Amino acid sequence: MRVVLLTGLLGLAGAAEAQDAAAQLNDYPTSARAEYVFACMAVNGENQQSLEQCSCSIDRIASILPYEAYVEAETILALQQTSGERAGMYRDNAFVRGPLADLRRAQAEAEILCF
Repeated sequence: MRVVLLTGLLGLAGAAEAQDAAAQLNDYPTSARAEYVFACMAVNGENQQSLEQCSCSIDRIASILPYEAYVEAETILALQQTSGERAGMYRDNAFVRGPLADLRRAQAEAEILCF
């Protein structure tokens, strides 16, 4: 009886760890994935093939880059597009080497694997 109970508890612990790992790999909200796919399809064509390629791309990026890092890089990209003196600091090389470099590496890998 104890062996069965212990085995059951270990199985539950393993399942909980698997769920935690899955949650970490899927930490991008659906809306963020959808936004990426819509923007990607606008550039690559609005057809079934681009839907599959763009979906693959965001899945790859999500497997490489945590969502917080993705948001940080996307925010920097948006701020770089604005004008003015304050926006200039976001064009600094420190940002290009840090969060943006990580995003660009993830995007490059996704492009190779998905397109």
